[in-house]
Order: sequence, then C-alpha cells, then structure tokens
Amino acid sequence: MRLIRLIFVVLLALVLIAVALANRQVVTLNAFPAQFGQYLGGTWSVQLPLFLVILLAVLIGMVAGLVWEWLREAHLRREVSYREAELARLKQSPGHHAPNLRPQDEILAIVDAPKRMPSSPRPIPSAEPAPGTTLPSAPRG
Repeated sequence: MRLIRLIFVVLLALVLIAVALANRQVVTLNAFPAQFGQYLGGTWSVQLPLFLVILLAVLIGMVAGLVWEWLREAHLRREVSYREAELARLKQSPGHHAPNLRPQDEILAIVDAPKRMPSSPRPIPSAEPAPGTTLPSAPRG
C-alpha cells in the first residue's frame, strides 16, 4: 500500500510540475468586472503566473468541498456525541439497565432473537377425542 501511495504522489508531482512549466505566462486575475471594480475603489486585480491561478482554483475548490461536507455532516456528529454521552451515563448508573436496544431492522431482530427449544413435543391435533375422555351428551328435549 505504501508503494502505491508513493507512486501516486510521484505521478501527481510530475503532472503538477508539467502544468507549471507549460503555463508560466503571466495573466491578470480580476476579482470583479472592470466597470464594477471602479465603484469599489482600486483595481482589484493581480498579475500571477497561469499555473498558480490553476493551482489556487483547485485548492480553493478542495477547501470549499471540505467545508461543505463538514457542515453537511454536522448533524451526524451531534447525534454520535449525544449517543456516546448517553451510553457513558448508562454504563455509570449501577442499578439501571440499558433500554431495550433492539435492531431497527425487523429481519435482524428475528435473526438475533434467542431460539426457544420446546420442552416437550406437542401432540398432533386430531378429530378423535383423546383416549379416556368422553364428550358431553346433547340434552334431550
């Protein structure tokens, strides 16, 4: 696994160096359209090599994706911390049992349920009365 990671990093470095060498010309990067920038006071532009603009755009996109996912998963982290605190509280209370923590999936609940073995075999029901028993007679009218 280490070798694969090393090969990937070396290939990525070679691609980034090739992009940097192929795009060394200086470009002007404007933050706003030309007419809008004059109302804000200043030029709001900078001259950078093109490879730096490309790499900065990729870096900003990666950071934006990281922040987006971190915010999207905040409710999951909150739920995990709540459940960990609840579990710790239940483990520390000596006289209390944990609530019935059954699986939410019905199939898993059936599979995980303990199997009950019958203590004695059940008799097979039949239409005949059991030996030694009598049926009550019908009243005569």
